[in-house]
Amino acid sequence: MSQRNRGEAMSDLTAAADVDTRLEGHRVELTGYCYRMLGSAFEAEDAVQETLVRAWRNFEKFEGRSSLRSWLYRIATNVCLDMLNAGNKRARPVDLTGPTPLAQAALNPLPENTWLEPMPDGRILPSVADPAEAAVARESVRLAFVAALQHLPPKQRVVLILREVLAWKASEVAELLDTSVASVNSALQRARATLADTDSTAPDTANPLDEEQRKLLDRYVAAFEGYDMAALTALLHEDAVMTMPPFDLWLQGHDDIAGFMLTIGASCAGSRLVATEANGTPAFAHYKPNPDGPGFVPWALQVIDISDGAITGMHCFLDTQRWFPLFGLPDHLEADA
Repeated sequence: MSQRNRGEAMSDLTAAADVDTRLEGHRVELTGYCYRMLGSAFEAEDAVQETLVRAWRNFEKFEGRSSLRSWLYRIATNVCLDMLNAGNKRARPVDLTGPTPLAQAALNPLPENTWLEPMPDGRILPSVADPAEAAVARESVRLAFVAALQHLPPKQRVVLILREVLAWKASEVAELLDTSVASVNSALQRARATLADTDSTAPDTANPLDEEQRKLLDRYVAAFEGYDMAALTALLHEDAVMTMPPFDLWLQGHDDIAGFMLTIGASCAGSRLVATEANGTPAFAHYKPNPDGPGFVPWALQVIDISDGAITGMHCFLDTQRWFPLFGLPDHLEADA
């Protein structure tokens, strides 16, 4: 290879690396956007990967008439809309049925694509300097809010996320969707009305947690690991809920939650909890005693809702073969953990 050709090849490699770096710089915020759209951790990551592949293939056609960020959001929106054409709407157990009395509790699994999925904070919440902007980002990935978004038609979902969460101008959203500002404003008004009719109330956990919230969670860990139902229920709001996807069962209130844990869930006695973060709220990796030997094995990813100084939700995602690797959690704890 001649010196000139070698130089051109090196220049091409440098340019390609620069494109990769520029595209990858948007991965986290795009994943957050696609997660809000799709309600699925794995579908969101697939959508972002497809977005970046399409952007790479067409980068030479990007003429800079809009910012690179806007162009990537246009591609991501089209990818998500294509994926939503299948009509699947993910939900929480509380969105599908009423609470199950303990006497009727039965573990009926539903298909994976039924359920709203948890997501690690680090994959969807980009670092921002503005505390107010960071707070909006956290609130907009809470399970309740993402579940409420699933009630919106796909294009209304796009409009509400871009306008209310990401603070785009109506004219920018109109350009992205190839529509008018009036149409965008109308869609936003309809989306707001729908959300007003759903239970999208976000828990009020701070980031970082304030002292009272830290103490509450410390007491929760002690009560859960000690399997002390009196201590545990003292921390729960009287209408607290416990959900367990992929099962459609959900429980409400002190008596049914404690009763379930002492009967069907009794094998969780002696468990260990490891702190993590999911959906802008505190979470725990739940390991229960290994029935086949020493140590502890994965049992659930718990996403915890806190409001007004009490725990209002214990959302236990049981498909640990999917969740623990996603959250970077170990597949076993030693006996002395």
